[in-house]
Amino acid sequence: MTVRRIVPNLQVTDPLQAHRFYADLLGLEVVMDHGWIVTFAAVGRSAMPQVSFATEGGSGTPVPALSIEVDDVDATYHRAEAAGVEIVYDITDESWGVRRFFLRDPFGNIVNVLSHRERA
Repeated sequence: MTVRRIVPNLQVTDPLQAHRFYADLLGLEVVMDHGWIVTFAAVGRSAMPQVSFATEGGSGTPVPALSIEVDDVDATYHRAEAAGVEIVYDITDESWGVRRFFLRDPFGNIVNVLSHRERA
């Protein structure tokens, strides 16, 4: 058996709000839309399927529902601030080599947005 993909499914009340947040703010593209379910992806990018299980989110933070790696976490942070999105954990350089922040999506989910720092 080979796992081809892992897709978290988050319950929401309004898929249009999901589009405004995940597509408009974070730049993901809609790859499936049946009205009752909308799937977003980073089209043209590939990564191995991953799923994490955690007792905390690191540095004493709550466990985020999603982690989204971006190419420029600072630019994404400024876009989220400008959009009035709730920042749950301020932008921080973590000891394990990532720069990240947590925000809350329109449905109350905590999302970890991160970039890996370049090694010196």
